[in-house]
Amino acid sequence: MGVIGDIKDTLSKAVFSPSTLMSGRGGLHMAQIILCLVTFLLGAFRGGSSHTYWIYAMFTWAFCPIMTLIITIIELFKLDIVLNMFCMDWSDFTTGMAMSSTLMTVSVAITYANFYACLGCLYGWIVTIFAFLCGLVYALEVVKDKILDKKKGSYLAALPGFWKVLEAFVSCMIFISLTGYRDSLALILCVIAYIIPFPILPLIIATNILKKLKKCLPFNLDRFVFIFLVISVILYIFAAIMWPIFMFRHNPYPNYCPPSFCIWAIQFMVAFFTYVNLILFTLDLIFTLLGICDFKRT
Repeated sequence: MGVIGDIKDTLSKAVFSPSTLMSGRGGLHMAQIILCLVTFLLGAFRGGSSHTYWIYAMFTWAFCPIMTLIITIIELFKLDIVLNMFCMDWSDFTTGMAMSSTLMTVSVAITYANFYACLGCLYGWIVTIFAFLCGLVYALEVVKDKILDKKKGSYLAALPGFWKVLEAFVSCMIFISLTGYRDSLALILCVIAYIIPFPILPLIIATNILKKLKKCLPFNLDRFVFIFLVISVILYIFAAIMWPIFMFRHNPYPNYCPPSFCIWAIQFMVAFFTYVNLILFTLDLIFTLLGICDFKRT
């Protein structure tokens, strides 16, 4: 009866609360949704494009406000109290999402400025300014949560969880930069090496966020993560060696390589992000082995 009573008491607190929108946090959420929506529409009206960076930008300006809207609705009806009790640390999740959205929107603003903003491109500059404003309002939420409110993350908003988000983010940057690999078996194997760890990362993140689900697993998740990190490091070592050799051996830097669109530079970005992710996975493995910086020792 005690557990049932606690559940009834928790559910009774889940009521409509419009005052949530009037708080500083609610104001930031409204600004995030409006700015991302305006930026999405401006980017869409500019005209369609098959460029993967443009597609990534449009996805970001749609995904981030949708997640913010879902979070706002849940807090508006106080459903976060129920989620806190049954499955997750809501405060950790929302701060982690703000950190992830900041990473995505700022990176999109930089790449969009590189490809679509120029001296005579007024419309491109307008979209770029709105893109940076999107990144700014998400960054303000992170500052509010981590510095002003001093929220302590349990996973996603803490270093171990956000480290996994970084690894997934860098993997996405590799995928949207992939080009010119179809005629080489070695480069195709590199792409396979990039693909293998990627779908496992969101599963690890989601399982750690949903505490109840983690307890129901028939295996030790921390041990699984350790094995996953070892395999990921081996795969990225392979890609870090093979991609530069087979991509650039007969492909020197061209005489004309405009910053807005240069295939060689995009291919180089794949190599660069490969080394970035190799460093991230290696440090993740070392931190896990040593059990430092809040990483769980296996």
